[in-house]
Amino acid sequence: MQLLKKLNGLWAGIGATLVAGMAAAQTAPEGLEIIGAPEPAGVGWQPAATSLAEQIHFLNGILLWVIAAICIFVLALLIWVILRYNARSNPTPATFSHNTPIEVTWTLVPLGILVVIGAFSLPVLFNQQEIPEGDVVIKATGHQWYWSYEYPGTDIDFASYMLARDELEEYGYSQDEYLLATDTAVVVPTGQTVVMQVTASDVIHSWTIPSFGVKQDGVPGRLAELWFEVDEGNEGIYFGQCSELCGLNHAFMPITVMAVTTEEYDAWLAGGGTDFASLMDGSIAGDIELAAVEE
Repeated sequence: MQLLKKLNGLWAGIGATLVAGMAAAQTAPEGLEIIGAPEPAGVGWQPAATSLAEQIHFLNGILLWVIAAICIFVLALLIWVILRYNARSNPTPATFSHNTPIEVTWTLVPLGILVVIGAFSLPVLFNQQEIPEGDVVIKATGHQWYWSYEYPGTDIDFASYMLARDELEEYGYSQDEYLLATDTAVVVPTGQTVVMQVTASDVIHSWTIPSFGVKQDGVPGRLAELWFEVDEGNEGIYFGQCSELCGLNHAFMPITVMAVTTEEYDAWLAGGGTDFASLMDGSIAGDIELAAVEE
């Protein structure tokens, strides 16, 4: 287990070096830029904003190389057998029915491949499923067809509905964010551990943010948990969508997360958790700087 933990830390460091700079470069000093969002005709990952997402991206790369090597080997083997052992090249076929070395090889080699894959994937799985103590705890409840959020220990409790096309500009979004943006958002501080408690009030829903590398089904009557920590410097807006088919309007219950600095998060909490516009345009950050100067 110690070896697995060391490997886990190594992969996280490699992923952070490759990804953190890319995600941070998209963040503006004032207000919040959209970082985690799907792109038209996109085939790659959304920028990783957490160590969990970085580990998933790294694991995906390893599996891609393993799968590619296996496919190339099998294809080469098939071509060799077709050319070498067809009726014209081999008119008198062999009559034996067993080959012990080959049978041992095709048993042990795949087993070894699975062991290698498991050595890389199990630490990632353990890291996702071992829920740490949260600096911030948020409860997300799925409904047909919207999400509601509670911040235990505070009076903050709100629902989050998808914005119609004619509402996007009013809330600071463009038409590109249609089907993604909501009228309110989950606000989380960067550099702190966030634990999401996920449930549902009617049918099964799923709370998902691709850039965070998290997905958790919300089951009526049960309280599941996931966790993430947005890296400092990755302040911005991240989108997700319900990822469990839940009825007629399943495609119309998106998720919006605003990742902000600790100071901005504290200011948002102090304001009762209602001032999303100031986070969008950066004015809440300006108020914090002004207050610091006055002190």
